Amino acid sequence: MKALWNGVVIAESNDTVVVEENHYFPISSINNDYFIPGEIHTTCEWKGEASYYSLSVIGKLNVDAAWFYPRPKAAAREIKNRIAFWKGVEITD
Repeated sequence: MKALWNGVVIAESNDTVVVEENHYFPISSINNDYFIPGEIHTTCEWKGEASYYSLSVIGKLNVDAAWFYPRPKAAAREIKNRIAFWKGVEITD
């Protein structure tokens, strides 16, 4: 699977986990050059607290376009050390 934004591959892995129709990529599969730690956090009742990254690719910014759960709850342990995308990030195989 590949995650693309602004025409650039920002993550690639053959080991994604699908939860609620979102592909969670291993953190190790992202290209760190494009990721900027975000400031916000949201809470999911069964997954826990999410943190966000913004993407900066070829001069364009996509704010809070990636999220991950640093300490997921037990019910979501399969997404520990994984990251998912939205806000126009294309997921392809």
